[in-house]
Amino acid sequence: MTDFAERAERHRGELRVHCYRMLGSFDEAEDLVQEVFLRAWRGRDGFEGRSSLRAWLYRIATNACLDFLDGRSRRTLPDQADSPAGPWLQPFPDHLWEPAAPSADDPEAAVVAKETLELAFLAAIQHLPPRQRAATILCDVLGWPVRQTAEALDGSVASVNSALQRARATLRTHLPPGRSDWAPSAPPTDEDRRILRRYMSAVERGDLIEVAELLARDVRATMPPYPEWFADRDSVLAALTASWDAGSPDYIGTLRMLPAGANGQLAAATYRCPPGGHAYEPFGIGVLRVRDGRIAEIVAFHEPALFPSFNLPPGLDR
Repeated sequence: MTDFAERAERHRGELRVHCYRMLGSFDEAEDLVQEVFLRAWRGRDGFEGRSSLRAWLYRIATNACLDFLDGRSRRTLPDQADSPAGPWLQPFPDHLWEPAAPSADDPEAAVVAKETLELAFLAAIQHLPPRQRAATILCDVLGWPVRQTAEALDGSVASVNSALQRARATLRTHLPPGRSDWAPSAPPTDEDRRILRRYMSAVERGDLIEVAELLARDVRATMPPYPEWFADRDSVLAALTASWDAGSPDYIGTLRMLPAGANGQLAAATYRCPPGGHAYEPFGIGVLRVRDGRIAEIVAFHEPALFPSFNLPPGLDR
């Protein structure tokens, strides 16, 4: 029994990623992984080794997610929302999804390195019905054969092929321009990271001129859980002008920023010292996308409760 638990535990990280991709929520993925291990422990006597332990655990995880999603609203970002009340996507800490090196006894681990958690893909796949979402993740992300996917979903090969065809057509309408498949985008370059450092410094100084130079003209900015979103540089700058002006009723105080790792993208954590405050408190985790040397998208998740999961300090001194 101890050996079974230890072998299963090796897959916790990738199962967390799998549940996150299915659900779009880090918090819910954490809870579902616990449910997966509970189901696996209860059903361990029925595991006969006809598939790998990893594949068996993925099957349990996929069906646990499908059960959880039954009747629930999909998660997305405010600029793609069906309702101004959400629910919204959450970011995922990079340090919890770095793939382990494949070994002789677990060659399937190499597949995990090909996965992507880019927010654009997470938002796009949430538009799929749960079973189409599951089929797409298992086949197009993890690289499972259609027959193996059909067995995991208790369906037929024909039903999975049909689900994949419909899902791929839907995804093409929701992915960013020029992206029609699940190929991971290139990791941030040194130049991208230089732009992030400039952005962080400008935000800390409240330098609107510098921020304007860094933003693309058609930049999109959202801040879940707030439903408002901004579709161009002028509207983003107008919002910042109000929130950074000490004489404005919308003034939020002074800001500090630290680099963060989220969804394999550029990211920074923001700390806020409110007017009259004496320390900087967690405020949000911003995930950025750079295009042609300019910031093309900012998703600033107002999720202070997630800071510990990102290994971020609980506060900063003035």
